[in-house]
Amino acid sequence: MGRTLRELWDGTDATIGGWCSIPSPFSAELMGRSGFDWVCIDTQHGLVAYDQMAPMLQALSITATPAFVRVAWNQPDHIMKALDAGAQGVIVPMVSSEEEARAAVAAAKYPPMGMRSWGPIRAAFDVENYSPEVANRRTIVAVMIETPGGVENLDAILSVPGVDAIYVGPSDLALGHGMTPTLAVTDPEHERLIETVVDACRRHGVVAGIHCDSVETARRWHARGYAMFTVGSDAALMRQAATAVVAQAFDGSRQVVLPKTGQYA
Repeated sequence: MGRTLRELWDGTDATIGGWCSIPSPFSAELMGRSGFDWVCIDTQHGLVAYDQMAPMLQALSITATPAFVRVAWNQPDHIMKALDAGAQGVIVPMVSSEEEARAAVAAAKYPPMGMRSWGPIRAAFDVENYSPEVANRRTIVAVMIETPGGVENLDAILSVPGVDAIYVGPSDLALGHGMTPTLAVTDPEHERLIETVVDACRRHGVVAGIHCDSVETARRWHARGYAMFTVGSDAALMRQAATAVVAQAFDGSRQVVLPKTGQYA
């Protein structure tokens, strides 16, 4: 067995995760066998529904790779069902206030820490002496900061017990502040917002995470103090590799123009 998400979070090293937007257990297994510290199944903007998410979690279990699920919204049923299906953590989008952060944590934790209902249909697999206390300790909650309210209320959000990580969606962060949505951050104000988040995480001892468009971007934010990264997605990586083959065929004489990649977060 590999390390759990909690063991990764309690360590001191930065982690890099794979991102699954293709609704396929085989794609998830491939990502899990690629050496990522963890893999996130995206049910917000990816094409993955619940009946596809469950077998993808099973596929990741085969590879002993811990899994996040980015839930569709900050709703208890989304969070509880992802955790019951075997995710070790959730990434919750569009958290803009202390109250919303508390709601996310409450849905992810059993009483007395929260209000999660008992029904760990897959969550208890391979967990010795699974109990509410064990589950509460193991489960990682990452909330996304990507709105003006989220930035304004950073300190209150980070003060909520049970918030283990902040995950920045640079595109929505830009969009909400009147800028062009992009993962390639060039606007100084966009950069300032992203640095504001990591500075707050340092103050509160919370892991700062961010979605990136390239390894170079991940290295850039790592140097600024971020420690949780994803680069692209299964769909984006496959498309980039496929178009590179076409572009390099026939002595590199064929020109390939990529339309917009559909990158998000």
